[in-house]
Amino acid sequence: MDTDDLRYSCQIALPGFSEAIQQLLQQAKVLIVGAGGLGCPAAQYLTSTGVGTIGIADFDVVSVSNLHRQVLYTPEDIGKEKTTLACQRLQKQNPGIKLVPHRDKITSANVLDIVNRYDIVVDGTDNFETRYLLNDACVLSGKPLVYGAIYQFEGQVAVWNVLNKDGQRSPNYRDLFPEVDATQIPNCTEGGVIPTLAGIIGSMQANEVIKYITKTGELLAGKVLIFDAQSMQSRIIKIGLITKTHIRHLAATITFSTISAEELKRRMQEDDTIELIDVRTIQERDAYDIGGTHIPLDELEEDMPYFTSTNTKVLYCSTGKRSAEAVKLILKRIPEADVLSLEGGLSLYTE
Repeated sequence: MDTDDLRYSCQIALPGFSEAIQQLLQQAKVLIVGAGGLGCPAAQYLTSTGVGTIGIADFDVVSVSNLHRQVLYTPEDIGKEKTTLACQRLQKQNPGIKLVPHRDKITSANVLDIVNRYDIVVDGTDNFETRYLLNDACVLSGKPLVYGAIYQFEGQVAVWNVLNKDGQRSPNYRDLFPEVDATQIPNCTEGGVIPTLAGIIGSMQANEVIKYITKTGELLAGKVLIFDAQSMQSRIIKIGLITKTHIRHLAATITFSTISAEELKRRMQEDDTIELIDVRTIQERDAYDIGGTHIPLDELEEDMPYFTSTNTKVLYCSTGKRSAEAVKLILKRIPEADVLSLEGGLSLYTE
């Protein structure tokens, strides 16, 4: 028995599995977008299962707040590229497969080219713009997308855009959520997440990929599995057999500028036209702030005229995620607005 036979012997011995099924895994190409809490466990199990080619797409670097749930990384990795580290470590885990790093940010300009290289895509992202972009790109390119999301103690898993036997496609993310509500954005850093949930949901995503490639089991197509880590209970919500959306093109990625904490502090000393805008909740504002006008994210739409003035406005929140979404929302309504997002939010500003 050769090394591969020994390595995969336990899964080949499964009922309905075989060496021919293992060959399907070895011939498969899987793209994982996001090498974070979900992407790490998904990538580890797909690597150990013997998926032949795995692409890892992420442009971020490791931060200390990642370490409690992103189990591929160590404290020595802080500040280093996630994609490079993930590919290096996964390659050591299984030298017999191919790891492909994609270090550029996924945008409307490159997403179709990248997605078209793979058989199936795993969504391990943590922002809605990329989630919708991936969904739309997979619909346009005819690729299935394995969705996962976590927040606090609850996780969700689904498989979008699967080809049915009648030639029609199963529902996609827009069938469930037609468009993002930028004012209601859950965030693991700000709202919290139990780290084991990332491992559970990421592993479920890997399981759906394996089922799809090997044509075994019943996919979570047209359904959403909701898992509660506190009660250890799950339920499946059925959303239909076929999609009712009509996606014709990709929405252009909104580009925006950020400002570092160091640069902001310097410019505030030299330039009295800089205005700070706090987009956090009133409770967060009461606990601590660095000044400026308070416009909570959920009230931003009502205050759009405020952003037509010529002064540079720097929006801030706890980590930079909500302020980034706020800046994108403003630029969508007022393309000429002079708005920046504080990079890293108050967590870096107060260091």
